[in-house]
Amino acid sequence: MIESSVTQLLEQNNTSFDVIKIPLSEDKKPIRNLEELLQAEGRDPHSVVRSLLFKTKSGDFVLLAVAGSGRADWATLRKHLSERKLRMAEFDEIEHVTGYVVGSVPPIALPDNVRVLVDDSVHSFEKVIIGSGVLGYALSLSSTNLISLLADADKGMFVKIES
Repeated sequence: MIESSVTQLLEQNNTSFDVIKIPLSEDKKPIRNLEELLQAEGRDPHSVVRSLLFKTKSGDFVLLAVAGSGRADWATLRKHLSERKLRMAEFDEIEHVTGYVVGSVPPIALPDNVRVLVDDSVHSFEKVIIGSGVLGYALSLSSTNLISLLADADKGMFVKIES
């Protein structure tokens, strides 16, 4: 069992979850073939909720939680945030701002200064997989429970679907 602010939040809310162990490569990075690992366990690899961190021109950080293979729709994000400029957060900014290392960033249990947007794609799956806050582990939970934990987040269509 692992313990992080993410698992503590889930336990405080009586939210059931499964821990998924993700083998790390020799250089301590999550394996690249995560999809194969998940399929081997009977899990849908598209159900992984990616936590994409952006920095606005005004200096705010925004995390987009998105499931599946869609790509962020920059124009939609800028319009929604009322920002003319937006960029992906840099590698070192991610840990500094979220408190989590790249590869473990969850869409929940984040600092209050990180605004969260939830893409509608999260609703497409009964079970979703999120970062656990601990490198080498992910968590599986119902998308309904995740959405309820993200009650204060903005929700909408923030991605372009790959065709």
